[in-house]
Amino acid sequence: MSRTDWNPELYSRFAGLRLRPALDLLAQVGTLPDGPVCDLGCGTGVVGPMLKTRFPDRELTGMDSSTAMLKKADETGAYDTLEKADIANWSPEDNFALIFSNAALHWLDDHESVLEQLVRYLRPGGTLAVQVPNQNRAPSHRIWLDLVGEHFPGRVKPETIPGVMERGEYFHTLAPFGAVDLWETEYFQRLPASDEGHPVRHFTSSTFARPVLDRLDEGETVMIEKLYDEVMEKAYPRQPDGSVIFPFRRLFFKLEKS
Repeated sequence: MSRTDWNPELYSRFAGLRLRPALDLLAQVGTLPDGPVCDLGCGTGVVGPMLKTRFPDRELTGMDSSTAMLKKADETGAYDTLEKADIANWSPEDNFALIFSNAALHWLDDHESVLEQLVRYLRPGGTLAVQVPNQNRAPSHRIWLDLVGEHFPGRVKPETIPGVMERGEYFHTLAPFGAVDLWETEYFQRLPASDEGHPVRHFTSSTFARPVLDRLDEGETVMIEKLYDEVMEKAYPRQPDGSVIFPFRRLFFKLEKS
């Protein structure tokens, strides 16, 4: 597997914490018209069984750009179809009753255009349900960029970093197409103790920090990780048992298409 591809094992280390926002989002999906369901950016397929349980009589498609992640998703047995594609260039043959996207759209640029395109792939009365991390201003994310910018100026380009629009922009983008619901939740996650670096590093290195670390060689990575751990010890102090309480903010929005 190339370094730039996802590491399913590392990502799945915190599967329970990553699943909870998806379940919170799914709980807000109401009645749907006839038609299939899409798990957009399905990753390892952790949400697939939940979608299949909720909508057992509908065809479920999982779509992701990572071969490694799709292989894991296939092992769940939840999907009728798995498709390798980039969301930005996706052009499905059918329209969906539900497009469900958990922690995927923040990897794309130009959310306004992407969302308008996704709405076109919904059937009338269909739902677009999205969750994205909204954590870039927090020390857990900002320190990666600060450290690399200080020690290796210009190495990481801003366009390689996942991000989101301001909250109100999602409402204004989607409101012309139907009823919009938008909310934000801060999860106080308890990360287990680790003898190999700070727990927050293990959580972020499998997601947000991937494009940062991809720009470094092995020696540079070791150096930045050591410096990052030192800052995290102060920003997110360990509990007596070595675990860490890690506040993590996530943005949710839902469109029911007119």
